[in-house]
Amino acid sequence: MSATSLAGWLGARTDAQLVALLQLRPDLAVPLPSSMQVLAGRAEQRASVLRATDDLNTLEFAIVETLAVHKSSTGARLTRKALQAQLKGRVTKAALDAALERLSARALVWPDGDELHLIPATAEALPWPIGATTEIPDALTEPEVVKALEGLPPAARGLLDKLATTSPLGRTKDAAPGTPADRPVQQLLSRRLLHYVDDETVELPVTVGQVLRREPVSHPHALTPPKPEPRKQTPAEVNAVAAGEVGELLRHCEDVLAALGQGPAPALRAGGLGVRELRRVAKQTGVDETRAGLLVELLAAAKLVAKGLPEPEPEYDNAEDYWAPTPAADGWLDSPPARRWTALALAWLELDRMPWMIGMRDANDKPLAALSFELRMPNAPRDRRTILALLAEFPSGTALDAADIGRLLAWRQPRWRRHFRLEAVEHTLREAAELGLIGRGALGSAARALLHAAPTSAADAEAEMEAALPEPLDYVLVQADLTVIAPGPLTPELQQRVALAADVESAGAATVYRIGENSVRRALDAGLTAAELHSLFTTHSRTPVPQALTYLIDDVARRHGQLRAGMAQSFVRSDDPALLAQVLAAPVASELALRAIAPTVAIAQAPLGELLERLRAAGFAPAGEDSSGTIVDLRPRGARITVRPNARAPYRPTPPSTEQLELLVAELRAGDRAASAKSGQSVRADGTRTNTAATLALLQLAARVRRPVNIGYVDAQGVASQRVVEPLKVGNGQLDALDPVTGAVRHFTLHRIASVALLDA
Repeated sequence: MSATSLAGWLGARTDAQLVALLQLRPDLAVPLPSSMQVLAGRAEQRASVLRATDDLNTLEFAIVETLAVHKSSTGARLTRKALQAQLKGRVTKAALDAALERLSARALVWPDGDELHLIPATAEALPWPIGATTEIPDALTEPEVVKALEGLPPAARGLLDKLATTSPLGRTKDAAPGTPADRPVQQLLSRRLLHYVDDETVELPVTVGQVLRREPVSHPHALTPPKPEPRKQTPAEVNAVAAGEVGELLRHCEDVLAALGQGPAPALRAGGLGVRELRRVAKQTGVDETRAGLLVELLAAAKLVAKGLPEPEPEYDNAEDYWAPTPAADGWLDSPPARRWTALALAWLELDRMPWMIGMRDANDKPLAALSFELRMPNAPRDRRTILALLAEFPSGTALDAADIGRLLAWRQPRWRRHFRLEAVEHTLREAAELGLIGRGALGSAARALLHAAPTSAADAEAEMEAALPEPLDYVLVQADLTVIAPGPLTPELQQRVALAADVESAGAATVYRIGENSVRRALDAGLTAAELHSLFTTHSRTPVPQALTYLIDDVARRHGQLRAGMAQSFVRSDDPALLAQVLAAPVASELALRAIAPTVAIAQAPLGELLERLRAAGFAPAGEDSSGTIVDLRPRGARITVRPNARAPYRPTPPSTEQLELLVAELRAGDRAASAKSGQSVRADGTRTNTAATLALLQLAARVRRPVNIGYVDAQGVASQRVVEPLKVGNGQLDALDPVTGAVRHFTLHRIASVALLDA
């Protein structure tokens, strides 16, 4: 096969180089190509070429443009030396060689001797007008463009915005010399915001278009990457700040789950979460609406919140869907903090949505709702990982400015530069900071471990975060004003008991709780005794327990449970007939339809939970009990949503492994050998008995005389291919043959063999 063709060049590549090509361009392997000719044809297809150019940088596109311009103007191909001469002074030889190697690895440029061949469709992928690299214009810089745009008349600014969002070329008669200077086109030409092409054509400069679209400014003729200005932080400081954010994140997520559990949010008709409901969740959680939107998106992505009919609350038994926690939320709440963070961080990295767009206006000037379909962006996971991977390239503790990140990524991936607008990068970094992935603008140790492609990356990240989080404390500080200060995160058991006996007054690195009559009664309702409450604060307080707290617990405990409520629908009983008579005389008795059936017992038609709530609102202190008289915890548990089985995750194909690609390359080599082999006697199977017998006879002959054959074979997936093998045995409905390249014995089903040809020795 001639080396002057793409197929010949591909055939001359090593197996490792072909495997690398298929890893870079996986679409070339589906379906399995039967030969190098088929592979070369796919590599030249426009759609495949455009996908392959997404990762090319500005220097590589400059090489593509230089080769394309030279071919179209002279009809000849550039040599490597001529290319280096044209780009001399703008790029080093080492950088040029590395760029050519990357282009060759993708089969976009391939050498024939010293000449460089360009796949024709590659020039169509240029992210700027052709000539922007080879002909360096007298263009304005970014600060000059910003200054020139100031004070621009509305008509002229509207013309620029139109060209920036459509084609940079515009047709107008106002471009001709002699046109009045007050015309918008002439004003823009005089300010160099437009380039004159001819008397009826103007062009928007690349830099002006990027500024108008708020993209990072990347000059096509700048063939070296921009150098960011890093800020240095200590890794310990970065991890400490990130760990502090993680503590806040987990606490707020718990609050959101509690808010949606106690009051599931009705889903919009389109499926999202309405502005009013988001505002309610934000108010109950104590965060702003922007953070509340991020939290609900995170919880939904982690399958901790879902849409459906809550169970078992009867008031939600209707046709409408609600957003509420799933049963998985209970397991998540019981997990260690580092594991909970890892689940949320992974969900954010793979989230194909952009939470920061919540509240923005769509094309119809309507606000984008949280959890709505309009927030879905398939490129979101790729953009997040690209931004964080850039930070990971720098030493630990290195922080970069959002504008520098955008400019560097726009140089590396100019076809994707619109994804790295300053606004998008800033919001992505903000979300990463709120998730504890970065601290002080630098990537934390746990985030670095999470970004690794290793199978143990999640476990490594969890271990790093566990080391960064402060050790949980087993003590609190009880103050004289009945506040309890937790100077850090508490152990799970202590946290649960303190939260039961006190209300959170302020949260942060240190949490302040306040003990009151209602909170003490809540603890007693949950089954704790007065002695257990005294022991809780005596054992775990580093400060003396104030006498006021002792009196409060004893006083509430003395009155607690004197009045007992059960189910009739429900009942009220008391050992004190005078107290029950006082309840029956109160206005609440008629509201609850209370009726005395004995001096110490009354029944009600209201449910037990409502009975307790209304009696407490009337100033009484009842306690709930079960059929044995034991006090039961009747606090609402919150609704849960059962995840629907038909809810499928978005399809994401799994790339083939290196071993699979090596087998594919071996099949390609076999197909090439079969296509180039000289055939002698041949038989083509057509399903008739005569041809089947002839096929068997020819294979048996080849096995006896040890002659290789070229067989046409159709596999179980219906893919046809040609293979050169050496038959060893024919029988039992299959052919056992030796692969002359790998030396392995292959087995072929006889009825799938479409043709057989003896090869000349």
